[in-house]
Amino acid sequence: MKDLFPFYSIGHFINQPTNQTEFEIMQFDKMEEPNVDDIHKHTFYEILWTEKGISKQTIDYKEYEVLPNSLFFISPNQVHQFEEWKPLTGGTILFTEDFFLLNHNNKDKLFELSFLDNFYASPCIQLDKKNFADIKQTIDLILVEQKRKDKSLTITQSLLHILLAQVQRCVDTKTEKSVSKKYLILYKQFKNLLDKHFIENKTTSFFAEKLHITAHHLNLIVKSVTGKTASEVIRARSILEAKRLLTFTDLRVNEIATQLNYFDSSYFSKLFKAETNKTPAAFKNEMSEKYRIR
Repeated sequence: MKDLFPFYSIGHFINQPTNQTEFEIMQFDKMEEPNVDDIHKHTFYEILWTEKGISKQTIDYKEYEVLPNSLFFISPNQVHQFEEWKPLTGGTILFTEDFFLLNHNNKDKLFELSFLDNFYASPCIQLDKKNFADIKQTIDLILVEQKRKDKSLTITQSLLHILLAQVQRCVDTKTEKSVSKKYLILYKQFKNLLDKHFIENKTTSFFAEKLHITAHHLNLIVKSVTGKTASEVIRARSILEAKRLLTFTDLRVNEIATQLNYFDSSYFSKLFKAETNKTPAAFKNEMSEKYRIR
């Protein structure tokens, strides 16, 4: 399936599209406005920190209010819309998976961070003044390092790891029931597989087999992370794609149903309404007004 949205690398956000940089940090008051479409996807991770001001962020149809002393996380492949950044005090950290894993062979190190790639947790974390000050201190160290003529990749990566560990500690203290790292890693592996195979309408058993576990075990893992069953998460991913197609293409409902391997369009419409409380046609009309699509 052709992607509906432009995919941007970090270079696009510093208005250097051919720049292959894998790490950047920018303060809002010193940023040039990036020449990117309002609605887009990233190939990288982004952390926004806000010291003063309020903004709105939208990720896959969910709107979030970003307040002072907060962090906002955007992961690769999420459909993101940023309302306005100029009135804010704060900035943004952009890094690729490869940069995070530089000299680390185990990708699980990235998956262990519960606040990244977790589509069922809020991407926004509101911090108390003490924790935000601690995190801001690390951000300031990264800013200072990046201004040096002899800036070090190793030091920058180490500071990024410290920053993310600090964030994870804040997340853990707010979480009533922590999820084991093993379950978190398996869940994110499941999500990666789902993003590759959701259009094929595969079952829980299919993904469990790919992960070399039983369907029952996969359900336990997904339930512990999201509170939903694996089949509910699979269905939600398919409906999310349907929402994107209804909003940003001229495809008819029956064509979208076929494209997503629902060969009975009436069944697809019932499923869509059960998930969203709207018919596909009503949802399309609402989004046409919101995004002024004609």
